[in-house]
Amino acid sequence: MKSLWATVKRHGRRSVGGIVVSAPNSAQDEIRHGNTAPTASGAGRGVEKRTIDMVPDGERHGTPKSQFTLWFGVNMQITAVVNGALAIVFGADVVWAIIGLFIGQVIGGAVMALHSAQGPALGLPQMIGSRAQFGVYGAALPLFLVLLLYFGFAATGTVLAGQAINNAFGVQSRWIGILVFAALTAIIAMFGYDLIHKLGKVSSTIGLLGLLYVAVRLFQVSSFGPQLTDVHFSVVPFLLSIALAAGWQLTYAPYASDYSRYLPRDTKFGSAWFGPFAGSVLGATISMTLGVFIAAAGGQAFIGDQVGFMGNLAQNRVLAILVFISIVIGKLTINTLNAYGGVMALSTALSGFTGKSSVSPKTRFGFVIGFNVVVVLTALAASSDFLQVFKSFILTLLMFFLPWSAINLLNYYLICRGCIDIPALYTPRGRYGKLHWPTIVVYLLGVVVQIPFISQAFYVGPVAAAMGGADISWLVGLVVTALVYFPLGRRAFDYPLEIVYPKDVELDPSIVSR
Repeated sequence: MKSLWATVKRHGRRSVGGIVVSAPNSAQDEIRHGNTAPTASGAGRGVEKRTIDMVPDGERHGTPKSQFTLWFGVNMQITAVVNGALAIVFGADVVWAIIGLFIGQVIGGAVMALHSAQGPALGLPQMIGSRAQFGVYGAALPLFLVLLLYFGFAATGTVLAGQAINNAFGVQSRWIGILVFAALTAIIAMFGYDLIHKLGKVSSTIGLLGLLYVAVRLFQVSSFGPQLTDVHFSVVPFLLSIALAAGWQLTYAPYASDYSRYLPRDTKFGSAWFGPFAGSVLGATISMTLGVFIAAAGGQAFIGDQVGFMGNLAQNRVLAILVFISIVIGKLTINTLNAYGGVMALSTALSGFTGKSSVSPKTRFGFVIGFNVVVVLTALAASSDFLQVFKSFILTLLMFFLPWSAINLLNYYLICRGCIDIPALYTPRGRYGKLHWPTIVVYLLGVVVQIPFISQAFYVGPVAAAMGGADISWLVGLVVTALVYFPLGRRAFDYPLEIVYPKDVELDPSIVSR
């Protein structure tokens, strides 16, 4: 903890009295071929112009409060409700499901917020920073998995939002709702950062009102006395509840700083961390707690039709339509984050091989359209066994992202202490090189070591079976990765003593502290 706060304090001395720290010549020469930072505003004036390049001080704006509303709104949506319901569906009772889910929210939310807090300091999207651990080409490995994350969550969200659109307008053809929702997602993702934050403010209000109405109606038509008094603790579903919530929060980590990188560079670490933490944990806790009660009351009716069940709680057709619309708006925020994050990931992957630190607006639009085409095709082919598939999807992602998260956070906060050579992130001839094999091997070890502890529908590891089906794979992966990587990471690179900024990015000389 002491080292972490030492890191926070050191952020204030990054600009060396406000003077831009130049990159080493080799990195500068390489970056000049693709790092012509535009002078127009990157966000705030229509379509966003920036992609994976550093955001200059002149384009920074917003407050940590906007992080709260964004992440609160992101979690006020039906997929979070479904995630909470899974704890009941797979064996937990109401009280212990709520407790387990909350513990998981706090653990996962704290980690996710540490990723988000990197945004103001560096002004970069999240995954570009992985090159400081994996190498410029080596970062393609977690990038590929991140793309699967975006596609998977966007597809499941599109399925549910498509159902809500069809129910609201009485449409029977499944593909209509899916196409309409995908088109809305693409339009907002094309505009980018600022419109996404504005949508977050809208969805935080509408989502809260919609879920509160559903909760009131649920408690009016259902009685939960027996579920709240007949409490039986069972370790397996309790651990599953923790894992579901922690996994939910940690899946935000790969794009957390994408939505904080425009905050002013002197944003305090505590504020940069607390905004996304509080918003995401509070929003997800409300949604998942509602999911617990809905699953307890609805049983098979909810399992068979999650969207329809929530709409049927409404007192009349008009209110049911409003519930469906609130579901669509809530899903639109998170699906836009997935589409936008997918563009950042594709742009990062492309730049690793081109040496450029940005992509053209036409290329970005093409990425958005291509992303949504894949999402639509996946949603149309989605399995009817939604809940079981979704549970396995969440827990499998947790298996792959915990080692990456551990490596990234250990490196940033405890090893290099936030001192990143930004120009070197864009060239394989910089200090981070092409591939850093020790980091890649540690990452793979962190994944493989979890296999004996996995307990999922498609596979139950021998240790998990011996423990009665309890899944602690994510804890094992986290601990092993951290213990093995820390001593290796300290010797991985010749780390700079200060942040090295691109030579042609203008910084405000008055900013001397975070």
